[in-house]
Amino acid sequence: MISISPLLAEQPADDVSLASAYRKVRQASIDLTAGLDPEDCVIQTIPEVSPTKWHVAHTTWFFEQFCLLESSPTYRPFNEKFLYLFNSYYHSVGTMHARTQRGLLNRPLFHEVLAYRAHVDAAMLDLIAAAGDDPDLAFIVTLGLQHEQQHQELMLTDIKHVFFTNPLQPAYRETSSSASAHPAPLEFVGRPSGRFEIGHAGDGFCFDNETPRHDVLVENHELGNRLVTNGEYRAFIEDGGYRDSQLWLSDGWSCVQQEGWDRPLYWSEDLASEFTLGGFRPIDPHGPVCHVSLYEADAFARWADARLPSEAEWELAAAERPIAGNTLDRGLLHPAPVSSDSPGPIHQLWGDVWEWTATPYTPYPGFRPLAGSLGEYNGKFMANQLVVRGGSCATWADHLRPTYRSFFYPHDRWQFLGFRLARDS
Repeated sequence: MISISPLLAEQPADDVSLASAYRKVRQASIDLTAGLDPEDCVIQTIPEVSPTKWHVAHTTWFFEQFCLLESSPTYRPFNEKFLYLFNSYYHSVGTMHARTQRGLLNRPLFHEVLAYRAHVDAAMLDLIAAAGDDPDLAFIVTLGLQHEQQHQELMLTDIKHVFFTNPLQPAYRETSSSASAHPAPLEFVGRPSGRFEIGHAGDGFCFDNETPRHDVLVENHELGNRLVTNGEYRAFIEDGGYRDSQLWLSDGWSCVQQEGWDRPLYWSEDLASEFTLGGFRPIDPHGPVCHVSLYEADAFARWADARLPSEAEWELAAAERPIAGNTLDRGLLHPAPVSSDSPGPIHQLWGDVWEWTATPYTPYPGFRPLAGSLGEYNGKFMANQLVVRGGSCATWADHLRPTYRSFFYPHDRWQFLGFRLARDS
């Protein structure tokens, strides 16, 4: 059983301080490991997946490296070797253990990682208390908490792949389905052309890749009122979608042939059931299709005489809607269908699945990365990836905003990745 640090448990219910936010987010990572045994936490099934133990340690490394070692002259590292083992890709602060070999780290043991975490938490809470209202420290701590929330989502998607790969295919947790008695039919909602602004501006946290706010020119278009469903995607499969090269981008067709894809990741061969964090269960035809690559989403869009939205089209629509949906707060841990009586003309912009867009992940005009080592966080990945928007059922609602840009390679499928359709008009 994972132990809970008393330092993290001690906070008044109405505390909205930086220390309170730190305790809340750090405890959430430990909560996600509840029910896992140490053996569950050390497996790496594919290069994209990291062991749960590594996530728990790396998020601690972030605070030790960028807060304690930078701001506390009396702090000494818990273990010098951990600075190497749990660095991810920050070359400016040192070398790191190879990403593809994280699953080979039987040591440190999981309880030693938890001791590391408790040590850093104690030092961090002391540092936060001593710093008072220091805005520089507050920003780095907030960035670290946002970073940890990203890894909390990765913990869920990675353990899902680990459990799926195991022949026993165990369940992470008991989960409930959310069927809709009145599923929403697919409709296209007209959106106007014009010159608009996208990107972050004003108060509140954002990542550097969301800036600067800038003008975009958008043509008349239509957006699907909801995400593409399992039933619609199954019709694409049954119509020979994976066998028709004319529907696929060249790299996508090569990927399908090389990998032998003929259905979404986690679907059974008979297209009747899918693996979830609650184990295998029947596919809900009205639920959003997920765990599909950009190549698969694009091929489906061609088959449907449509296309994928641009990130500007998505953001302009999302800016009109409150951040509410099937996020991690809801606890379903799986995408859910939308009802025809849901408010608003466009549904499911938040949660359920990260939505593929047709926009390459590149810098906005005038983009400047953060200074120093933290500039490695986003900017150096701005090549060969596509923007996804909206979060998923494994994303916390308070982590999302209309300008939030995440990104994946076009072949990636292990994340909760889905899509909606768009059309020119």
